[in-house]
Order: sequence, then C-alpha cells, then structure tokens
Amino acid sequence: MPKAMWNGVVLAQSDRCEVVEGNQYFPPDSIDPQYFQESSTHTTCPWKGIASYYTIVVNGEVNKDAAWYYPEPKDAAKQIKGYIAFWRGVQVEK
Repeated sequence: MPKAMWNGVVLAQSDRCEVVEGNQYFPPDSIDPQYFQESSTHTTCPWKGIASYYTIVVNGEVNKDAAWYYPEPKDAAKQIKGYIAFWRGVQVEK
C-alpha cells in the first residue's frame, strides 16, 4: 500500500491512490491532517489547472509547500480532485 513519509512520520497511506505523471496522489481522507498547514502558494498546470499547496510540519521541522493538490482541476484531471501529492524530500513508497 503506498505511503508518504517525512521526518520519520507517515503523512498519508492508501490503496486508493491515483498515479498521474509518475506521482502518487493520495485521497484526502488518507492524510494525517495534524501535519498539514495551508499555504498561500499556487501554481498552474496547463492541463490539470491551479494547484494549491500544504506546508508539512513534523516535530517542529517545516517543509514548505511539500504537498500539493488540485481543489478544482480541469476535466482531464478530475479523478485527482482534492487528492494530495508530495515532493521536496517526502518519501513515497509503493
């Protein structure tokens, strides 16, 4: 079962992930919300739409914008609406 880990903590775990462009997108109900803080960062993907970000905080350590999601993706990416993907040192094991 895929899981996302950072700083020794499991951030998300699910067998219902969606894989897009090689990234595991975890369902919103699979994350541990205590580690996620909304970020004001946004980026735009030409085919997925506007991404929003979370900053990950574990044991006082901060990983800025280490997770992203598409709250209102374009039709081509509608299967990942609200799903969360990771980067910036977050390890995703399949």
